Amino acid sequence: MKTTSAVEKSKPTEVWATFRNEFDKLLDRFADGFGTFPLFQPSLGAVISRFFSSVGVLAPCVDISEDDKAYTITAELPGLVEKDVDVSLDGSVLTIKGHKEQEAEKKDKNYYLSERSYGAFERSMYLPEGVDRDYIGAKLANGVLTVTLPKTALAQTKAKKIEVKSK
Repeated sequence: MKTTSAVEKSKPTEVWATFRNEFDKLLDRFADGFGTFPLFQPSLGAVISRFFSSVGVLAPCVDISEDDKAYTITAELPGLVEKDVDVSLDGSVLTIKGHKEQEAEKKDKNYYLSERSYGAFERSMYLPEGVDRDYIGAKLANGVLTVTLPKTALAQTKAKKIEVKSK
């Protein structure tokens, strides 16, 4: 009689969720050795996040941009309203999380269709230095969450070019 392992009995999304959690723990341990990573994750992180999102583990993809005054994070969250989304700051970690519950029902003379989908998502990232924590703002409009991270006055100063001299 053949026995099956726990992995074989698990649903594919559960296996990926477990793998992702373990991978996140590994990256966290790696980051501890180098101090706080900046908000902008390596492109590999973005690729991994998009991969997990495509296989059913919910982690919204985000776009991050920067100008002279602020960093801006946008995440597409179609069908969600403000009460479904939570944006929080714990230390230097910004977390976007929420849940989606969707039900559709169609009745006709010859058929009845009822669909339901439920799911939760979460995405966390380290803040870069120089963010004015007291003025972080978030808004959700047309299924797009925009989080604005204003820079402190010190962080807004222009970079200075330093001349390199030879002996």
